[in-house]
Amino acid sequence: MPVTNAKVLQYAFLSGMYEDPYFPDALVDRARDVLLRLCASIEREAPAGLAALYVLTHAATEEINALESAFEEAGSEIETAARECFAEDFEFIASAYGFEADYEELIAPRNW
Repeated sequence: MPVTNAKVLQYAFLSGMYEDPYFPDALVDRARDVLLRLCASIEREAPAGLAALYVLTHAATEEINALESAFEEAGSEIETAARECFAEDFEFIASAYGFEADYEELIAPRNW
């Protein structure tokens, strides 16, 4: 199911990471794809409240956690700038779908 939310379609995910050559674009693409799949999941499942939203965001966070070794193998890492980009984008996604969520809870299972 493709994403249809107009705000999401116009948003530049992980722009800070794309602007920084420290982060390989191919890996940033993979992280962006996780965020877009999260958006598609929100649209498909239409979570009724924050608890249901957090289930989806936690799954996406775990997917990003799994990319950590790929970043390290490429001579990069999920460090402060990346963490801030991820947190901002998770918060944007929640807001774009009408949720006022605690950004720390959105990404609670993070390793970064």
